[in-house]
Amino acid sequence: MDAGPGAAPHPARGRPGAPSSATRAPGAPWARFSAWLECVCVVTFDLELGQALELVYPSDSRLTDKEVGPALWERTSPGEQALTRFPVFQKSSICYLSFPDSHSGCLGDTQFSFRIRQCGGQRHLWHPDDRHCDSGVPVSLQREPAHYFGYVYFRQVKDSSVKRGYFQKSLVLVSRLPFVRLFQALLSLIAPEYFDKLVPCLEAVCSEIDQWPDPMPGQTLNLPVMGVVLQVHIPSRADKPESSPPKQCGHENLLPAPVVLSSVHELDLFRCFQPVLAHVQMLWELMLLGEPLVVLAPSPAVSSEMVLALTSCLQPLKFCCDYRPYFTVHDSEFKEFTTRTQAPPNVVLGVTNPFFIKTLQHWPHILRIGEPRMSGDLPKQVKLKKPSRLKTLDTKPGLYTAYTAHLHRDKALLRRLLKGLQRERPSDLLSALLRRHLLELTQSFIIPLEHYMASLMPLQKSITPWKVLSRTPPQIRPFRQDDFLRSLEHSGPQLTCMLKGDWLGLYRRFFKSPHFDGWYRQRHKEMAQKLEALHLEAICEAQNIEIWMKDKSEVEVVDLVLKLRERLVRAQGHQLPVKEATLKRARLYIETVVRSLPTDLQVVLCSP
Repeated sequence: MDAGPGAAPHPARGRPGAPSSATRAPGAPWARFSAWLECVCVVTFDLELGQALELVYPSDSRLTDKEVGPALWERTSPGEQALTRFPVFQKSSICYLSFPDSHSGCLGDTQFSFRIRQCGGQRHLWHPDDRHCDSGVPVSLQREPAHYFGYVYFRQVKDSSVKRGYFQKSLVLVSRLPFVRLFQALLSLIAPEYFDKLVPCLEAVCSEIDQWPDPMPGQTLNLPVMGVVLQVHIPSRADKPESSPPKQCGHENLLPAPVVLSSVHELDLFRCFQPVLAHVQMLWELMLLGEPLVVLAPSPAVSSEMVLALTSCLQPLKFCCDYRPYFTVHDSEFKEFTTRTQAPPNVVLGVTNPFFIKTLQHWPHILRIGEPRMSGDLPKQVKLKKPSRLKTLDTKPGLYTAYTAHLHRDKALLRRLLKGLQRERPSDLLSALLRRHLLELTQSFIIPLEHYMASLMPLQKSITPWKVLSRTPPQIRPFRQDDFLRSLEHSGPQLTCMLKGDWLGLYRRFFKSPHFDGWYRQRHKEMAQKLEALHLEAICEAQNIEIWMKDKSEVEVVDLVLKLRERLVRAQGHQLPVKEATLKRARLYIETVVRSLPTDLQVVLCSP
C-alpha cells in the first residue's frame, strides 16, 4: 500500500508477515493485534486530492479503491496468495468518513465513529479463537462478518505553515469489535501523541497492542499502552445485566494504577438522549420495529453517538438492521439509500449535511437535532412534528414522523430524570437509570416470546438415545403467531411491565420486522444446537450400545460413527453446548463402534 502524496516514509511499511485475523496462528507476527484491530489508518487533507489516505499500519492491510475481482486474484504473485484472503476496504469510503462534512465546522479535536460494509461481497474467514469469543459474548456484541467499525480522532487547528492555513488529520482505528468506549479511550491516549511525534509513536503503539491478550468473554484484562494501563471487562453472556463494573485487580506490580473503564461499549445514554428524552419510548418502538430513520445532527460526534445510542437501546436484543453512525454523500451506498423508486431500506442513518433533508424527505422518520442547549433544568426537547412540515433546508429541530406509539409514555421516568438533574446527580447515574428502564422494557417484551419459544422444544422423554438415528428425530415445533398472541392474556408483558398500551398491535408489527426474523433464527439455532447436545448426551449415557449394534447392518453402524464424529467436531468447535465429560464418552463410543467393524472398514474410518 503506497502512501499518499507528500507522506513521510514509514520504516515499518514494508514489514512482512502481518496476517489478518483470518490467517493468524499462535505466535505469528501481529496475531494478537489482529484480534483487536484490522488496521490503523491516517487520513490527511491533500490540496489536490482532498481527503487522502496517508498511512496504513500494518502495511499489508489490503485497502482498495475498487471491488476485488477474479482478474486481480489471477495476477497475484505466488508469494502473495496467502494475502488474497485478507478483508478488503474501500479507501475512498474511509477517507470521506474520517473527516467531518464540509457543512459541520469542527475546530479542535473531535471523536466519532462510522460503520462500513466490506466491499466486494467478501466475508471474513473466522479464526477458531474468534468463534470462541463470539460464542461467549452477548449476541449484540458479536463480530459482524460483513461490516467494519471505524473509530476516528480528528484534529483541525490553524497552522500558518500549511498552505491551506489549517492542520487537518484523522487517526482511525478499524475493527470488527463494537467496543466504542474502549477504542475512544485508546484514541484519546495515542492520537494527541501521534499528531506530535507521527510514525515512530504509531509503530510503538501497534507493537504494544500486539502484546495484548485476546478479548475473551468474562475476563478482566489489563491493556498497557503508552505508559498507561487500561483495565477492561469483556462482557459475557453469563454477566448479569445490572452487574457493577469490575473492581481494580491484578495491578499490584503495575505503576501507575490502571485506568478502569466501566464498560467497553456502553455510551453515556443520558447525554446522548438529552434532546429527545420525551420521545425515548417512541424511538425505542421505532428501533424495535426496524423502521428507517435519519438522524440529522450538527456534527459527526453528535450523529454517531445518537445512532449508536438508538441501536443499543434494544439490548439484550441484537439490532438486526443496518445502521451508519456517520454517512456522507460520497458513500458508495448513497444511491442505494436515497433512491425513491422503492421503499426506504431498514437502516438508521446519521448525517450532518442538510442536503439530506431534501434527498431523504420521503423517509417516514427524520430526527433533526440542533446544537446542544439547555432550557432550565431539563435539556430543550425536540418537538414531535408531522413529515408534511418537512419542506425546507432550514427545518427546525424535531422528530418528524406520522408514527403513533403503541405504548403510553412513562411519565414517572421523566420525573425521576428531571429530579436527578435538579439535584445535580452525575450523568452516569442518570444513564444507568435510563439504561435500566430500556432494558426492562425490552425484557418485558421479549420474555413472553422466550417462554412461548421454549414451549416448542420437544419433551425430554422424546429424546431417547437412539432416536437421533431414526429418520424422524424429535423436531422443534413451528412458531404460530396466533397461538402466541392468545398466550399473552395469561403470560404477556403486563406481568413484568406497568406500561399500558396496545401490546398486541406492537407484537403484530414486530412479526413483520427484521428483528423478529433475526431473533427467531438465533433462538431456533440455539435450540437446535441444544437438541443435538441432548441427543449426544443421551447416546453417551446409554449402556447398551453393543446390544443396539447386534441387529444393525454395517451401513447403520457406519452411519452412527459419522453422525457421532460430526457432533463431536461441532462440539469441539464451541458450536454445541456439551460438557467435556460427554465429549470423552463420545470418543470412547466411537472407538468401541469402529472396533466392531471389519478391518477394511476400520481402515477407511480411521484414515484422515
